[in-house]
Amino acid sequence: MGERRLKSILIILGSIFMIAFCLMPFLYMLIISISKNPDFLASLGNFQFASDNYHGILTIKSLHFLDYLRNSIVVSAVSAFITVLIAGLAAYAITRLTLLGKVFILLFVLAISMFPQISIVSYLYRFMGRLNWINTYQGLIFPYIAWILPLSLWILVSYFSQIPRDLDRAGLVDGCSKWQILRKIIFPVAAPGLFSTALLAFIFAFNEFMFAVMLTIDYHSRTVPVGIALFQGLHGEIPWGTIMAASTIATVPIVICTILFQRHIIQGITRGAVKG
Repeated sequence: MGERRLKSILIILGSIFMIAFCLMPFLYMLIISISKNPDFLASLGNFQFASDNYHGILTIKSLHFLDYLRNSIVVSAVSAFITVLIAGLAAYAITRLTLLGKVFILLFVLAISMFPQISIVSYLYRFMGRLNWINTYQGLIFPYIAWILPLSLWILVSYFSQIPRDLDRAGLVDGCSKWQILRKIIFPVAAPGLFSTALLAFIFAFNEFMFAVMLTIDYHSRTVPVGIALFQGLHGEIPWGTIMAASTIATVPIVICTILFQRHIIQGITRGAVKG
């Protein structure tokens, strides 16, 4: 057996193993969600199909799952939009304007992002309480923006730095201001990077748990991760079927978006790492 053929076989086997390893939890979640007698640790040999879990999660109003899903989508979308807007402006300033200590600014932002959420959540709760923002959308949106901004800034700085400065000079020759260059030239050229950053920011905000569990009280602003985690308290026991059905529904939109726009995500992240 040639070395090239052996290498191909190992790559295929390794890929199959990684795919199976990553997909098994999701497949098991799906199986439990459609089981007639769902039990997380039970054998799959006695599996019987039923759709009661999905029907219940979508129709039982006391579970408020649709409210949680709406809250997650609204909070995540607004947070991602504002984050990308701020990060885009900051990345343009860092890569195009003459600023002292650009590297220190980026390192300072990176250092702030290294603090764990649990270290600031008590102070954040007190601050939001004084603003009367507990259990509100804005009480989640602003912490999410601060939490996601460092990653978004680093991605966009890396992306903007690869855009030729000749485009800026051409815009100045045509009589454009800095703002017009940013709005009419840089942003359209950087659209793949902006889109991929926005999608990653949306996913990060959608999956966030710590801030959501501390800053929300009920279904009026509680997000999906917290809502699913609290299903146990609502029923007095662990309703695995309901939990898995809710998790599946909450996971599907993110998976679909990732599959549809994976090319834009990869292009937006990797372009800044390649010269030219």
